[in-house]
Amino acid sequence: MMRAHEAGALHGQAGDRGPAWLRHPDDVNGLVTPLWAENVSKVDGVLTVAGLGVDELAGEFGTPLYVLDEDDFRSRARAFRDAFPEADVYYAGKAFLCVAAARWIADEGLSLDVCTGGELAVALRAEFPPERIGLHGNNKSSAELRRALEAGVGRIIIDSFEEIDRLAALTAELGVTASVMVRVTAGVEAHTHEYISTSHEDQKFGFSIAGGDAFEAVRRLLAVPGIDFRGLHSHIGSQIFVTDGFEVAARRVLRLHAEIARELGVVGEEFDLGGGFGIAYTTQDDPLPPADLARGMLKIIDEECAALGIDVPHLSIEPGRAIAGPSTFTLYEVGTAKTVALDGGSSRRYVAVDGGMSDNIRPALYSADYSCTLASRDSDAGPALSRVVGKHCESGDIVVKDEYLPSDVGAGDLIAVPGTGAYCRSLASNYNHVPRPAVVAVREGEARLLLRREVEDDLLALDLG
Repeated sequence: MMRAHEAGALHGQAGDRGPAWLRHPDDVNGLVTPLWAENVSKVDGVLTVAGLGVDELAGEFGTPLYVLDEDDFRSRARAFRDAFPEADVYYAGKAFLCVAAARWIADEGLSLDVCTGGELAVALRAEFPPERIGLHGNNKSSAELRRALEAGVGRIIIDSFEEIDRLAALTAELGVTASVMVRVTAGVEAHTHEYISTSHEDQKFGFSIAGGDAFEAVRRLLAVPGIDFRGLHSHIGSQIFVTDGFEVAARRVLRLHAEIARELGVVGEEFDLGGGFGIAYTTQDDPLPPADLARGMLKIIDEECAALGIDVPHLSIEPGRAIAGPSTFTLYEVGTAKTVALDGGSSRRYVAVDGGMSDNIRPALYSADYSCTLASRDSDAGPALSRVVGKHCESGDIVVKDEYLPSDVGAGDLIAVPGTGAYCRSLASNYNHVPRPAVVAVREGEARLLLRREVEDDLLALDLG
């Protein structure tokens, strides 16, 4: 049993005693390919994506830099579309969204989830088909609802009784009909981090099935002339690797579906089982491919509907981070490296890069683990268990908690962190007044700037003195 470290959990593993899942590398210069986008490789020690070396990308666009493999992004979108051919697949705008990404999603035949007016604005700027947009959110403003109705979004996911009242007033004023789904909490433990688990009872999203609020919400909706009830929506969380939680959620939500049909005489045409499928950030993660996820989830739906004696509703799913996440890595330049003496005669190697928690808050927010590699050269030095940290004034500013890097990594080297396509740019901040990095997409040897790098003038323009 490991003794708790008096300075906290981050300091409990020292020197060469990394976490149990972290393997000592046979080749410290090698890539763990399941963690990287499809078109990423190493050529003479330099990380390349779709034919472009990261040294070229850093020289043109600077660091930190989010580097997106466009063909990988598109192929992951197609894989979910093909795995669920009879379902609507909704891409999570909150994971990563810009005009170009919205257009890729439209091209590949997916639908799009947005959860704020800002995300809706990007979708509309991209001319995304509004009938394939769904508006989420636990506290949608009247202005956001109005814009969605005026744009003709395909569905609005209702999250509170107050929202029903707002929507009723707006549909009457505008003379339109709103297609809506009711988000329900199924009381399911998603076996993920508490902050990204969204179907247990004690949280802000949706209407409780067990408490009767979900049934009451549907009853109230049916009394509003301008609202078309489409069905029920369930989302149990994010970064999920097993289908057990979906089975429990499906059983509870479909029972409610049958109860609504029996008691209220209305059959919801659609059932959204959510998704939030996990990706591989490190070797401890083992995500299922889309085809296997589809096989398991569709079997669950078919069996539950058969047991209840009801028709199978039209299904929609939300893969979450599983499309954008693996498509992107973040490129950093090392500024300093130092070895720190620890208890018991051991030590730890700290490698500091030119970004950190302003471009990836997830390690600080969720205790998320990441991997990384030396990206600009081959090294003959042996592996050293290292901690990659950022430049911000926080001891919790950690990019990669534990990884083996060559022991000679130092100033000027480039480090790349895979799996940063989801939530990293979306959650990026200007902490310590650090401008946010650019996002560049690479395809067939060509780089395209999607989101430009912020500069100090952007920060100063907001300051009115």
